Amino acid sequence: MIERDGERLLVKAPLLMANARGLLDAGRAALRPGEQVFDFSQVDEADSSALVVMLGWLRSAPSAQASIRFAHIPAGVLSLAELYGVTELLPRA
Repeated sequence: MIERDGERLLVKAPLLMANARGLLDAGRAALRPGEQVFDFSQVDEADSSALVVMLGWLRSAPSAQASIRFAHIPAGVLSLAELYGVTELLPRA
């Protein structure tokens, strides 16, 4: 689901409700101290659960002494973030 490439965490599964729990857990397990970039360039499907997962990773970051940024956020997810008023909560790489 998530593959590490240096400080980049490549998300390789659709960001859908069916995968949300697994992605949340995989992302939390992948966190290390320092900056991490979750890269969504290989994600071809996403729904509103993507925002829940991303916010969950952000919430978990301090306990891992990590900071998180997001790269290649799918356009639909960005539109939903704008609609829900949470765009500023998603630091971008």
